[in-house]
Amino acid sequence: MKRQTIAEALRETIRSEMARDERVFCIGEDIAIPGGWGGAFTVTLGLEEAFPKRAINTPIAENGFTGVALGAALMGMRPIADVQYGDFLYCAMDQMANQIPKMRYMSGGKLTVPLVMRVPVGVTGRGAQHSQSMETLFMPVAGLKLVCPATAYDAVGLLRSAVRSDDPVMIFEHKKLYGSKGARAESGAVDASSDIPDEDYTVPFGSAVVRREGTDLTIVATLLMMHRSLQAAELLAAEGISVEVIDPRSLVPFDWDTVKASVAKTGRLMTVEENPRRSGIGAEIAAVAAEEMMESLIAPVVRVAAPNTPAPFAPPMEEFYVPGVKRIAEAARRAVRGG
Repeated sequence: MKRQTIAEALRETIRSEMARDERVFCIGEDIAIPGGWGGAFTVTLGLEEAFPKRAINTPIAENGFTGVALGAALMGMRPIADVQYGDFLYCAMDQMANQIPKMRYMSGGKLTVPLVMRVPVGVTGRGAQHSQSMETLFMPVAGLKLVCPATAYDAVGLLRSAVRSDDPVMIFEHKKLYGSKGARAESGAVDASSDIPDEDYTVPFGSAVVRREGTDLTIVATLLMMHRSLQAAELLAAEGISVEVIDPRSLVPFDWDTVKASVAKTGRLMTVEENPRRSGIGAEIAAVAAEEMMESLIAPVVRVAAPNTPAPFAPPMEEFYVPGVKRIAEAARRAVRGG
C-alpha cells in the first residue's frame, strides 16, 4: 500500500501494464522527450528510458497519431494515446467518431479496437482552446466507453480495465486533480491522492460509488465537481441538510441503478458538471429521471453547470464560469427548501 497522486498512479499503472503486456505502447505529443516533462502533465515522465521502443513521440498532428493508434489496435496492439489537451480532439474527429468506435460493429465483431485515449480536461487558466470538458461531445458516439476517475485509486483501476478492454475507451483526467508538481503544478488543485494497494485490481465500467451518504438530496458529479460537491455537502450538513454524493466514475456505461436507489431514498436529484449546461451530462441524467424516476422525485431536478459560452481566460471570469462550492451549496439549498 502506498499513497499516490493521480499523475503518479497513472504513470506507474502505464508502466506496469507495458511490462505485463508487450502489446501495450504509448503514443502522443511530447510524451517521451529526454529531460522533458513527461507529456503535458508528467504522467509519462521517464517512459522513454524504461521503454525506448514503445514510447512514441509524434508531430503535432492529432488526426495522424490517432489514426496510427487505430491501425495498431486493429493489428493486435494495445495503444495508449495521449492527447495533450482534450480540446485538440476536434482535430481528430473523423478518427474518434467515425472510425475508432465503429470498426467492431461494421465488421460484425471480426475486428476489435483495444485503444485507450487519455484526455486532459477542465478549466485551468489556459483560455478557450485549452480548457474544455469534452465528455458530452463523445457521450452520443456509440462504440466508445467513457470513464472519469476522480481519485488516484479509481485512476489505477479504470486505466487497467481500459487497457485490458477490447473496446476503445476514453479516460477523462481533470488537470486540477493530477497532483503534478514543479512546473506542472496547477493553481487551485485538489488533493485526489489515494492509498493504492500493492495487488493488481481493476475498477469495472458502469459502477458508481457513493462518496457520501445522505437523506435529503442526491448529487451526481464527476471529476473536480465531485470534490467540490463533497465540500458543499460538508457545509450543508452544518445547516441540517443531508446530501448524498454519487461519483459515477463511468459515463458510458452509466450506473443508473445506484442513482435510482439514491433518489428513491432522498426524493431529490441535482447534477453538477463543468461542461456547459446545454446538452450536458445533467441533461441526460435529468431526461432519464423524468422517464424512470418520477415516482421517487418530490421536487424538480436541478442542474448546476458552466454557462453556454467558451471558457474564459481571466481568473475572475474563470471563477464565475466554473461551478464553485458556494454555488453548488446555494443550488442544493434551493433544491431542498424550494424558492
